[in-house]
Amino acid sequence: MLLLGRERRGAEPATTVPPSSGPAPELTGTTVRALAGTGSAPFDQTRQLQAPPGWTVTVWARVPSARLLAWTPDKRLLVSRPKIGDVVELVPGQGDAPPAQRTLVEGLTQPHGLAFAGDTLYVAESNQVDSFAYNDGALSGKKVVAGGLPDAKSPELGGAYAHALKSVAVGKDGAIYVSIGSTGNISADDRDAKPERASILRVPPGGGPATTFARGVRNGTGLAVDPDGGVWTAVNNRDNIEYPYEGSDQGDVLTWYVNDHPIEPLAKLTQGRDLGWPYCNPDPDLQPGKKDSPLSYTARPFVRDLQTNADGSKLDCAKLAPVEQGMGAHSAPLGLSFAVSPGLPGAYGEERSPASTDPGTVSRRARPRCRSSPGATGRSAPSRPC
Repeated sequence: MLLLGRERRGAEPATTVPPSSGPAPELTGTTVRALAGTGSAPFDQTRQLQAPPGWTVTVWARVPSARLLAWTPDKRLLVSRPKIGDVVELVPGQGDAPPAQRTLVEGLTQPHGLAFAGDTLYVAESNQVDSFAYNDGALSGKKVVAGGLPDAKSPELGGAYAHALKSVAVGKDGAIYVSIGSTGNISADDRDAKPERASILRVPPGGGPATTFARGVRNGTGLAVDPDGGVWTAVNNRDNIEYPYEGSDQGDVLTWYVNDHPIEPLAKLTQGRDLGWPYCNPDPDLQPGKKDSPLSYTARPFVRDLQTNADGSKLDCAKLAPVEQGMGAHSAPLGLSFAVSPGLPGAYGEERSPASTDPGTVSRRARPRCRSSPGATGRSAPSRPC
């Protein structure tokens, strides 16, 4: 687990940083420092990671199979481990001492998303979302707040579920939001399933049936609520889309096109919003269809998916709201959080996975990517791959 922090010299006032009005600072290569006991391979050799200028990067803890993180109200760090079925607690040490580790809860089914609302911890298992009362490093009073969620054991899926892991976030009003991934790369039946897959579900404050909040979200593993109460998702989008424009290449899966299409959406959700999958894809091309088109990742429109929506009858892509922000194709965003901490130079809140979750995707551009060992987590600006 990599801990990124801004290097601080002298006292700085505690302020809330306003949104950056310009582009985020360029990332630079920063040497990774390992705390005592964390320097085994691959950190037994000098490593660098891209970080904002003036930030430090430290190997703070080694947690095999780590996935998502959440801070407790008393400043302990929780780490979900779907593969092992537990949540690990890290208690910060003094000075440069690594944190103490212990298992907080075990015996869960692929626990993934973690979220706090006051002293209540929400844990997203693959088949349900649980709530626990948290007090001084102890959990009690487990309750199921959303049950019957689809996973690989669901009878109708027969063990075939590519995105069974769930993320969870808590709205300002107490509503619970849960990401439900698609069963595959192109599985349009997900949009008609009960509960709907490839969606974000909402459980009302105080409990009740989960209903679809947003749809066409192929795999919204990044899920968070912003300081103003807006619900956001960062999406792992589909692979190997066919070239949709007229000409001799129409309908072909072209390496140069697939490398940059579709982009991974970072979108603010509202009730009923549709992110298009699998019928529409957000397009980064400023000159649509041109091989060497300049790319943009802000306020991007949707284009029809030739394989699933050739005549546009399944979904009118032109009517979909543009994606607020995109990330490079196949960059596989994993987590999402918002930061209003002192001294942050812009919005550096998004957590990214080390590489794409889908094989066979190679960028034709020299686009930097995170590269780290299993169980490591990095952060970067949402506006660029890390």
